[in-house]
Amino acid sequence: MKPQTVGMIGLGIMGSAMSANLARAGFRVAGFDVAPRRRAEHVRAGGVAARSPRDVARRTECIVTSLPSADALSQTAAELSRSAGRGAIVIETSTLPIPVKEAARDVLAKRGVILLDCPLSGTGAQARVKDLIIYVSGDRAAYRKIVPVLQGFTRANYYVGAFGAGSKMKFVANLLVAIHNVAAAEAMVLGMKAGLDPALVLKVVSDGAGSSRMLQVRGPMMVRGDYSEATMKNGVWQKDMTIIGDFARELDCPTPLFAASAPIYSAAMAMGLGKKDTGAVCAVLEQLAGNPRVRRKGTRR
Repeated sequence: MKPQTVGMIGLGIMGSAMSANLARAGFRVAGFDVAPRRRAEHVRAGGVAARSPRDVARRTECIVTSLPSADALSQTAAELSRSAGRGAIVIETSTLPIPVKEAARDVLAKRGVILLDCPLSGTGAQARVKDLIIYVSGDRAAYRKIVPVLQGFTRANYYVGAFGAGSKMKFVANLLVAIHNVAAAEAMVLGMKAGLDPALVLKVVSDGAGSSRMLQVRGPMMVRGDYSEATMKNGVWQKDMTIIGDFARELDCPTPLFAASAPIYSAAMAMGLGKKDTGAVCAVLEQLAGNPRVRRKGTRR
């Protein structure tokens, strides 16, 4: 399947980046978001604005969803079930509890619409440069049909098994993201308190065995002390942290490092950093270290 038009429901940080890359790959993107501002931005970026999820479904048989909550997915599935044609495929990329996705799958299946569980690995910044990995689970024949679409907005795609396996893989990946992000901030704060230049710490450590993708992606923010250009907002990340914690508890699997990282993110929320990037855990650790930086003129923490 290489449809001329791909639908995108949800035009936030991830959805807008995926839409832009699909357009660059030659697709016409019919996008919808509940926020009029995002629909307008989608049009300015070369996309076509749809009036509703039902309007998206009338334009294409391949729809990508990037949604912030269980309620948003449930409502979207209900609308698509009334308008999507039999054989249409929904690429569901949100990070949500598996039972929520299973319920949406079942609603759509009654109308002959296939929903695939396809979470993403990568930040908003990575999404903009097509540096995303997608974990696809569900109907394998449907997966084969939409590979050209996946190639339009991801660096690599993996079919990982039966429906729900994609979300399980995402929870494992995000557990590492949670830990590595705090670890990167902890290292940066240790270096700064020791009198090292943070830019030099980032440059040198990123080139060695202790580097990580989170240090590379969020280290520059930590150097500047500016988290205003959020690739993942702390407030949204709280949802992911809760889902991962619940998933581990259901399996009775110990996650001591993940558990240790959770209060740092909660502290970022308490400091009023909910709309800032999760790299702002560095500001939390600076406060705990008694070494908060004076913000330079023009920076926005």
